Amino acid sequence: MTSDATANPSPPRLSANPALTAALAVASIAAATLAGAWFFQLVLGIVPCPLCLEQRYAYYLAFPLGFLIALAAIRGAPRPVLLAGLAILLLAALANAWLGTYHAGVEWKFWQGPTDCSGPIVDFGKAGSLLDRLDSVKVIRCDEVQWRFLGLSLAGYNVLISLLMAAIAAWGLISTKRA
Repeated sequence: MTSDATANPSPPRLSANPALTAALAVASIAAATLAGAWFFQLVLGIVPCPLCLEQRYAYYLAFPLGFLIALAAIRGAPRPVLLAGLAILLLAALANAWLGTYHAGVEWKFWQGPTDCSGPIVDFGKAGSLLDRLDSVKVIRCDEVQWRFLGLSLAGYNVLISLLMAAIAAWGLISTKRA
């Protein structure tokens, strides 16, 4: 005679596997943030500056890595592999929070921004058409806010989102280590 639990095994609960829960949460937040960034860029026409583009790198890492860690957790990967993956997510999120803070400080004129935040480099062609081409170039500056909501720019929201991802990754790391 078998009990109902052994006859009908259920999938593992998310709360029983903190590495799985944290990795899926971070990957989902990264995917949603990237979707939002592309929405602002492609639909609303808010062109990102070079610092904005650099802040996307952490999300481009966190999205697939989070799902790889989740898959590894489902398949019963060794704990050191899960811990290493969660540590990478944590470090990437903290580094991105720092970059977002730096960018927000540049926007608030707390400090000088990078010199390359002057828009795309364009082939100006012949000297005769140089002035015409300069008039048509739209310069995206890192120190000018294009959009604010509740007093925060997109760089400010990036800081909050990155800190949330870092907190989730840290929780997953600590909980997995204890398990």
